[in-house]
Amino acid sequence: MLKHFQVPDDIAIRVNVDTLRSVTERIFMKCGVSESEAYLGADVLMFADQSGIDTHGVSNMLRSYVSGYNSGTLNPDPRLQVIKETPSTATIDGDGGLGLMIAPKAMDIAIAKAKEVGTGVVAVRNSGHLGAAGYHAMMAADQDMIGWCMTAGGKAMVPTFGAEPQLGTNPIAFAAPGNNEPSFMFDAAMTSIAGNKIGLANRMGKGMSPGWVANEDGTPDMDGGAVADFAANSVRMQLPTGSTRELGSHKGYSLGVMVDILCGQLSFAPGFGTLSRTRRAHFVAAYSVEAFGDVSEFKENMDGMLKGLAATKPMAGHERVYYAGLPEHEVRIERMKNGVPLHPEVIDWFRDICGEFEINFDLV
Repeated sequence: MLKHFQVPDDIAIRVNVDTLRSVTERIFMKCGVSESEAYLGADVLMFADQSGIDTHGVSNMLRSYVSGYNSGTLNPDPRLQVIKETPSTATIDGDGGLGLMIAPKAMDIAIAKAKEVGTGVVAVRNSGHLGAAGYHAMMAADQDMIGWCMTAGGKAMVPTFGAEPQLGTNPIAFAAPGNNEPSFMFDAAMTSIAGNKIGLANRMGKGMSPGWVANEDGTPDMDGGAVADFAANSVRMQLPTGSTRELGSHKGYSLGVMVDILCGQLSFAPGFGTLSRTRRAHFVAAYSVEAFGDVSEFKENMDGMLKGLAATKPMAGHERVYYAGLPEHEVRIERMKNGVPLHPEVIDWFRDICGEFEINFDLV
């Protein structure tokens, strides 16, 4: 993650991963979530926090989930329903449950189908936010498969040449396993920055960099310095990946539309035909490597490619070259040892919610 969004070391409060997981599970259960579902939801959040994907960890997302449960927007005890199914595909209804718990179940279905027929594709409707999409894609990679995860909804992205947001940030995650090298894991919004990064910037009083957001009239802000509001129901004007037509914003915009189609149209989710602000849906897929060839050979070849990328001669001013998934792997090792760095404001929120829910506050 860019330093722009990282909690400065001089104010960061390091919290033990296991302690943070335990408190998060207890908060979920106080919202009416079962113990097993609370564990799963916390696992998705911990994956983000341990991997340095702070946009989708507890600091940004947990409070919105609590609000959703308290308001009745989220169903704490959903009953997943398979609407339509073939040997390689399924459409499921999440019964208003949180995507943190629904999406892993969808990926389990996709993986099971891939084991049987080589591929498994599942479209999900009626389900809330799924957290870091990379978690769900990595479920397949951990089973010697290639994994996809996409999620769509809301209005944040301004289409190329547009003057109002119409699409969500619509992230795409893709994961493929190596042998001895960390898996390739790409997880990124189709906007110039993830929406939740605006939340991190707001918390630290930082503005936007050039090419991240649009001005009120839709023109790309290429000067920077603007302050984008992350408050609930605020209108965000985020630019597609590429920022301007000349730099390729039509690519990020069109990829965002593709995500809307695979998640929303393919699952026949309500609201996608009219681009409703409240629409949300997901898409996961698993491809069995074994269905295409020898798994060991594939993973050895992956190692060779990933090592080659990491060994690329770095540009001036940089020490090394990375590939997607390598920084997250290294951050997981560091944070398991030293804890997750949280902003003091996040610690204060945990203290308040623990008091409200009568949970023992033991983060610090």
